[in-house]
Amino acid sequence: MSASLRRVCVYCGSSPGSDAAYVATARALGGALAGQGIGLVYGGAKIGVMGAVADAVLAAGGEVTGVIPHALMHKEVAHDQLTALHVVGSMHDRKAMMAELSDAFIALPGGIGTFEELFEIWTWGQLGFHAKPCGLLNVAGYYDQLIGFLDHATAQGFIRPQHRHMLIAADAIAPLLDAMHDYQPPPTRRWIGREEI
Repeated sequence: MSASLRRVCVYCGSSPGSDAAYVATARALGGALAGQGIGLVYGGAKIGVMGAVADAVLAAGGEVTGVIPHALMHKEVAHDQLTALHVVGSMHDRKAMMAELSDAFIALPGGIGTFEELFEIWTWGQLGFHAKPCGLLNVAGYYDQLIGFLDHATAQGFIRPQHRHMLIAADAIAPLLDAMHDYQPPPTRRWIGREEI
């Protein structure tokens, strides 16, 4: 794995979901990251898919950095065994710090918050605010319909093909990490003209 991937941010749910594969894959991802010497940055909770990926990294001797807003400290049940836990003032502060600390981003199964975080960081990449890979780990087909919709939006001319390809989707951990290692961002323009909007 590239030395440039020192830490990977993982977006995922604070609930376990209804399929045991979600938590099992989160644990496998945590083990894979730690095994490659890659630290985890995530939302700081000890429950659900979030807690599973963090616990797996810690169990394998890896580094875990949590970032959580003060208002969610109790609601999301903050993890108290992390390498570092940053308590911030707002969700905006949380997302900005997670982005700053991370060299890549992966979405596991999750809900509205996971979707919002993924789409925002992907948008930042499209606009050239960062050149870091964004990945979607499609566990047990969870994101099949989203991937289909994104392809539809691309076909309809609302997402440029080069921007669609910026979001790397894979059904398994190894090919996703390999693709993120090989990621080359598309060239970005210095400004956005009318034809780009």
